[in-house]
Amino acid sequence: MENNPLVERLKDAQQSLEGQSGVQNGKSKKSLKPSKAPKAPKEPKPPPVKKEKTPNAPAAPVDPNSMFKEGFLKTVYNEKPAEKVVTRFPPEPNGFLHIGHSKAIAINFGFARYHDGVCYLRFDDTNPEAEEEMYFTAIEDMVQWLGFTPYNVTYSSDHFDKLYELAEALIQKDGAYICECSDEEIKKQRGGEKGTAGPRYACAHRDRPVSESLEEFRAMKNSTKYKPREAFLRMKQDITDGNPQMWDLAAYRILEKPHHRTGDKWRIYPTYDFTHCLCDSFEGISHSLCTTEFQLSRVSYEWLCDAVEVYKPMQREYGRLNLTGTVLSKRKLKQLVDSHIVRGWDDPRLYTLIALRRRGVPPGAILAFVNELGVSTALTNIQIVRFEQVVRRYLEQTVPRLMLLLEPIPVIIDNVPDDYVEDIELPFSPKDPVFGAHVVPFTKKVYIDRSDFREVDSKDFFRLAPGKSVGLLKVPFPIKATSFEKDEASGNVTAVHATYEKPDDGSTAFKKPKTYIQWVGSSPSRNSPIRAEVRVFNPLFKSENPDAAEGGYLNDINPNSEEIYPDAMIETGLEEVRRRAPWPEEEGEKDVKKGEAGWETVRFQGLRVGYFCMDRESEGGKVVLNRIVSLKEDAGKGS
Repeated sequence: MENNPLVERLKDAQQSLEGQSGVQNGKSKKSLKPSKAPKAPKEPKPPPVKKEKTPNAPAAPVDPNSMFKEGFLKTVYNEKPAEKVVTRFPPEPNGFLHIGHSKAIAINFGFARYHDGVCYLRFDDTNPEAEEEMYFTAIEDMVQWLGFTPYNVTYSSDHFDKLYELAEALIQKDGAYICECSDEEIKKQRGGEKGTAGPRYACAHRDRPVSESLEEFRAMKNSTKYKPREAFLRMKQDITDGNPQMWDLAAYRILEKPHHRTGDKWRIYPTYDFTHCLCDSFEGISHSLCTTEFQLSRVSYEWLCDAVEVYKPMQREYGRLNLTGTVLSKRKLKQLVDSHIVRGWDDPRLYTLIALRRRGVPPGAILAFVNELGVSTALTNIQIVRFEQVVRRYLEQTVPRLMLLLEPIPVIIDNVPDDYVEDIELPFSPKDPVFGAHVVPFTKKVYIDRSDFREVDSKDFFRLAPGKSVGLLKVPFPIKATSFEKDEASGNVTAVHATYEKPDDGSTAFKKPKTYIQWVGSSPSRNSPIRAEVRVFNPLFKSENPDAAEGGYLNDINPNSEEIYPDAMIETGLEEVRRRAPWPEEEGEKDVKKGEAGWETVRFQGLRVGYFCMDRESEGGKVVLNRIVSLKEDAGKGS
C-alpha cells in the first residue's frame, strides 16, 4: 500500500514540533532549574491482558423490539398510553401483499404485541369488482407466516348494515346529500386537476332537502332508478377548506356486482373514506396506524366520527417502505405475470411476499429488515442490496452448510480401487456444533465444480490443474491432477484424472494444500450425488428506477435475471437437512411439524456458492433449488 502523502506531511510536521521543543540550533536545551533528587522507580505495570476474540464472531443481534422502544412509535404510544392497545391491519383483498406491506404488518401487529394488546386482521372488502377469494387466503397466510396471529379476522362487510344506518343518520343531520353530477362535473367542483385548475364550488344538489336526499339514497339502494356513476352519496364537508379530503367526499356509490360474502343484498357500497374510520370505531381501535399517504385523511377521519357521534380512534401516520430497483404496483406486477415475463405472482424475482417466501427468504429476516430500518414519518426508499444484506446476515447464523456443484465434472482417482469408499464426516456448521454433522462417501469417482479446474495452471490459481494438488473439503489427504479428457467438438473438459496423495507407509504426514474445494462422491448405493436443477436469480430490472427507463419499465427488464443450471449436483446431507426443516424454526415457521414444512423452509448455504432453498416444483424425486441470495454482495452493486 502506498503511503498517504497527507499522513506523511502530518508526521513531518509532528517531528518538526518535537525537534523544536528539545533541540535548538543543533544543541540540546539545558534546564536552568536546580536538579531534584531522583524519584524512586515505579513498580513496573503488568502487561495488558489481551481479550481473546472469537473468530468470525457475528455482530450482536438488533433488538427485535427496538422500533417500539424508541422514536416515532414510542411517541405515538406516549401520546395515548391506552390501558388496552387495539390495532388493526386493514388490507384490501384485491392483490397479493408485497415487501412494503410487511412494514405495515410488523408495525400494527408488533405494536399491539409489544404493549400486551391485540390486533385485528380486517379485510376492507368494499369493492366487489376487484376482490377475489385467493387474495383473502393469501393475505391471511402471509400474516401468519410472518409470525402473527390476529385477535380476530373481520371484514368491513360485517358492518354493512350498521354503516348504512349511519349513512341515513348523517343525511338526516344534513351532513350528506345525493349528488347526480358526472365525474367531469365533480372534478370541476373540486378545482379541476390537482385542485388548481379553477375555483372550487359547491355541487348544485348540495342544498336539496334532507327528505329528498334520503328518498334518493333509498332509491339508489332499492331500485334501478340510477345506474353506476349516475348518483353518489356525498358528505357535506367544507369545499373551502385547503385540504382536498374535506371537499365533499363520496360516501356511497352504486356497484352492480355481487359481493363474495353478502351476495346480491347490496347494490350500493360504502367508500374507503366512509368505511375505514367507522370500522375502526366499531372495533374499538386505540391506535389507527397507517402510512403518510393518509395524513390528509386524518381530518376527514375525525370529522366523520364526530358527525355521526361515535367513538373516535387516534390516527397517526408513518412513512411507507419502498424498495428501489423493482416495481410493486399491482397493475405493473399483473402485466409482468400476464406477459409471461415471470412465472407468476410468486416468481422469486418479484417482491410480493409470496414470491419472497418461495425464494426462501425467512420471515424472521423480513422482520429484522423492517426493525433495522426503524419507523419515522419519512418515506423509506431502500435499495435491494440493503435488503439482501440483512437476509444474508440472518441466514449466516441460522442455516446449515452443504457442498453444491453448479457445473460438475468428474474426477477419476486412478490409484484407488474401483469399490473404494471412505466415510467423511462433515459438520453442518463450522462454528456451531448444535447444528450436528453428517457422513458423505468419498469414492474413486468424485465430482468437482468446473470452475475449480484449469487446463493450464497459473500463479494466481490455487485450485486443481495438471500436476497440482488441492484439498477436498474434510478429506484426509489431497488429490493431484495428472491428466484430463476433452470433448474436441465443444472444447469442454469432460473428465479429470488424479491420484490420492495418501502416504503408502500409513503415516498421516502430508504437505497441506493451499486451498480446499467442495466435492461430491459418486456412490449409487448411497444415493450420491443428488442431482438438481439450480435457479440463480438476479435483479429483474437493470436500473434502480425501472419506471424512468425510456419506453417504460418493461424496457428495463434484465435478460439475465434468471440463470438455470440443469445438471447441478449436491451431497447427500440434503436429505437430513430436508428431514429437519424448517431452517430456522422461527416466526410463522416455528410450530411446523417435522416433515410437514414447506419446500422453501429447506434452506442451506451452498459452500462458496450462495444460500439456497428447495422450490415447490421439487416433486416426484426431482430437486429444484432457488438461490436466496449470493454469499457476498455482487460486484458493481451499490450499498
